[in-house]
Amino acid sequence: MTDFVSTWNETAMLTMPVGPLGLIAMRGTEELGEKVNQWLLKWRKCTEQTLPGDMSTTPGLVRDDFLIKTVCPRFGNGEGKGLIKDSVRGLDLYILCDVGAYNCTYDMYGQKVPMSPDDHFMDLKRTIAAVGGKAKRITVIMPMLYGGRQHRRSSRESLDCAMALQELYRMGVSNVITFDAHDPRVQNAVPEGGFENVMPSYQIFKALLKRDKNLQIDKDHLMIVSPDEGAMDRNIFYASVLGLDMGMFYKRRDYTRIVNGRNPIVAHEYMGNSMEGKDVFVADDILSSGESIIDVARELKKRKANRIFAAATFALFTNGLDLFHKAYEDGLIDRVISTNLTYCTPELKAAPWFVQADMSKYISYIIATLNHDRSLSKLLNPYDRLHGLLTRYNDEQREAGIRLV
Repeated sequence: MTDFVSTWNETAMLTMPVGPLGLIAMRGTEELGEKVNQWLLKWRKCTEQTLPGDMSTTPGLVRDDFLIKTVCPRFGNGEGKGLIKDSVRGLDLYILCDVGAYNCTYDMYGQKVPMSPDDHFMDLKRTIAAVGGKAKRITVIMPMLYGGRQHRRSSRESLDCAMALQELYRMGVSNVITFDAHDPRVQNAVPEGGFENVMPSYQIFKALLKRDKNLQIDKDHLMIVSPDEGAMDRNIFYASVLGLDMGMFYKRRDYTRIVNGRNPIVAHEYMGNSMEGKDVFVADDILSSGESIIDVARELKKRKANRIFAAATFALFTNGLDLFHKAYEDGLIDRVISTNLTYCTPELKAAPWFVQADMSKYISYIIATLNHDRSLSKLLNPYDRLHGLLTRYNDEQREAGIRLV
């Protein structure tokens, strides 16, 4: 990562910013927002050293804090409003929103009500409305895309994600940045708007290698398996970059019934080479209840797989952690790797089988690069960084082997 950082510092900050930088961390993103803010303050020091001229005269660049104070108070009946406590006039404004932060609550008729994705999205719109068009540019960073799982119409049903994106752009949003969209083709709903779908492949695999130092990354010891046909692209990417074999499962579903909004899975069918004695890495976008990945793990163990590492950009655990605690104790799952892009409970963070990849530094790179109107191409393609990570890891393994001898 060092070479990438030095190159980024030398090239990405040689232009004047679009406008003074402002960051709004909506409810549920306070911790992530503070981490991003601290990284941006470091990049600001770099900016002041590399940009030509006297930076002390550029409004906003000498601030002690990029975070803008906002609040969305609620009335007793649950109605709310957006309130911005700092000036945002002329700012290049970035709004961080986690629609999955169910730990946030509000009072309605004397009861504590957890915030749903609908509530978070409504508060986002309230905040944009409170800006009142005074910001120079608005970029929404919504890691888990609102309505992203309702991305297509297969019968007479709503297109939630498309409607949400269109509404944001009508309100004056210039760019939407999301991570690992369930289907990135939803951007077709807003063909003239900025839309970036960022994959956290590098950060997830880096977090795994930092935790497990005894992985052997070659075809004889590690294999990539896609849990279903929808996750093929991300698993093909891992297999191609790491030079590993790949297999896949496809889900046979019962289309005569709907359970919890979906057709239940009847069986997992496997296609691919033998995985006997090999570690297996399985990557997906969302881990919801987790039942599906546990079923896949059972199928892998039936085929005599060794250790199983499951990666998901968003680990929701909608049915709690008991299923995974038991799977870990029974030897079905060795690690679950996920990001801090959505809310994770303290119990989950403390679980011995859970590994969290911190995305704050990556988000700060994206914000600082966009603020200076630079290309995101190198940031969005993790191919070179994964190759560099693999090289460094293999070098460390060889050195460790030499020391043991």
